Amino acid sequence: MTGSIHPQTRIGHVHLKVADLERALGFYGGVLGFALTQRYGSQAAFVSAGGYHHHIGLNTWESAGGTPPPPGTTGLYHLAILYPDRAALADALRRVEAAGIPLDGASDHGVSEALYLRDPDGNGVELYRDRPEAEWPRNPDGTLAMVTRRLDLAALRAEA
Repeated sequence: MTGSIHPQTRIGHVHLKVADLERALGFYGGVLGFALTQRYGSQAAFVSAGGYHHHIGLNTWESAGGTPPPPGTTGLYHLAILYPDRAALADALRRVEAAGIPLDGASDHGVSEALYLRDPDGNGVELYRDRPEAEWPRNPDGTLAMVTRRLDLAALRAEA
């Protein structure tokens, strides 16, 4: 590969195909707390945090009434939602648990702490917070030494 991507490049939003727009809005808006910024009738909606135009687009254009893709097929593994700090991640855990949504997993990766779950359409969702870069584990040669350890959910709940 030649050249590098500009270091300030970011992924701006994700757009998901959903089976039921109201159900998806109930999850992304009602459970996770994203605000509705725009709606296109009964077929599409945009939600965001902090007044941004949209972080997540939801649509039923090709998927109304559809089913999740079967295991063993290609597609989205998960979308990741970055929280600004541990207290905000703890609040997200509280909201998810209050809604009765089960976690698929909870991991400490050294560089981050992450909760894994599924939205109503079966899309993988990661809710996470990054540790400050100075705390990231590194190998002797300076490369990252990420791990996957069990996240202490009781300690995280105490942060809420």
